[in-house]
Amino acid sequence: MANESAYQATKNEFNTNGGQILLYYIDDVLYGIEIQYINEIISVMPITVVPRVPEFIKGVINIRGKVVPVISVRNKINKPEIPYNDRTSIIIVEIEDLTVGLIVDSVREMAEVLPTDTCSAPDYKMVNENQYIKSIIDSGGEIKQLLDIHKLILE
Repeated sequence: MANESAYQATKNEFNTNGGQILLYYIDDVLYGIEIQYINEIISVMPITVVPRVPEFIKGVINIRGKVVPVISVRNKINKPEIPYNDRTSIIIVEIEDLTVGLIVDSVREMAEVLPTDTCSAPDYKMVNENQYIKSIIDSGGEIKQLLDIHKLILE
C-alpha cells in the first residue's frame, strides 16, 4: 500500500497548500482536476468503440500514435449522456503511468485555489454518494467540486 500513502500525501498536500486546477462543466456544475495530472486538452475526435467494456468507457482514440482509452465523466458520475457539441472536450490526463481521456461538456479555465478556499467533501452518502468528490472549493462566489482523479479513473 505504498501507493496509497503517496496518494494520501498528495491529496493532503493539495488541500493544505492549495494549487492550480482546470475547471470544467458537466451540465451547469463546475468541477475541477488538479493541473499536475493534465497533459493536454483536445476537441472531441472520432472515438473507436471497443466491445465488452464498461459503459463509462466510450472507446479509444489515437493521439500521436498512442492509443488512449476515453471515459465519459458524465456517465461515471451518474449523469445522463448528451450529444457532443463544439464545446465538448477531452482532457488527457496521466495517472500512475496510465494515460486516459476524460470527456467533459466544456472546459472553462485554469484557476489558482488558495488553502482557505477548500474544505473536505462531506462523507454523508447522500451528498457524496459516488465518493468521487475530493474537495469542495468556494472561491469567487462559486462552489466547485474537485474530483478525486484516482478514484474516478482507477476504481
